[in-house]
Amino acid sequence: MTPETVKQHLYKHRLISIIRGKFGLEGILKLAEALLSGGVKVVEVTLNSTDALTAISQLNEHFAGDMLVGAGTVRTASDVKDAINAGASFLIAPCLDLPSVEAAKAHNTLLLPGIFTASEAQTAYVEGCQTVKLFPADALGPSYLKALRAPLDHIDFVPTGGVNHETIGAFHQAGAVAFGVGSALVKNVEVTADELTALTERARVLVNALAEARASS
Repeated sequence: MTPETVKQHLYKHRLISIIRGKFGLEGILKLAEALLSGGVKVVEVTLNSTDALTAISQLNEHFAGDMLVGAGTVRTASDVKDAINAGASFLIAPCLDLPSVEAAKAHNTLLLPGIFTASEAQTAYVEGCQTVKLFPADALGPSYLKALRAPLDHIDFVPTGGVNHETIGAFHQAGAVAFGVGSALVKNVEVTADELTALTERARVLVNALAEARASS
């Protein structure tokens, strides 16, 4: 998939569920199944999770065409190459690492660098990143996103951190194009049948909250 095709998918579905933890391959597959059942169609497996690269490969094989799978916590150019080789359709970084940006461009793969300031956002844009991850978004909240977008409306922001069914409407109003969602969906707990059922319900609630926010805007 080209970066533009991936962006279209992200902007359509908007919710990126972050899977981070020591769940094991079977656990990650079950988590993804539960998320998809709840209407979430984009997942990010962080590279500091157990068996992350193998999980990305298996998720792509298992959910081909139904779920977009990317890699998170991509911190170096080496991480970029490893994630792409595992089949990641997109990459998300916690920070702005310019060698990582260059490596992603060389492989024609979408990378969302993590930024927090206006200077970082503009630097990322100049380096070819129209879409960036605002992290940690909960530090200053939706009002900060709105303030950033006032002079930087040529940049698309994906807030990550503190996004849940209660805050997603405010982040949407502030101009977010998509949302990185961590523990509001996937919690760092044992993957039991009850937890999977609860995860599907959390996903449905969040999907509905986003739909309501988009309908009222």
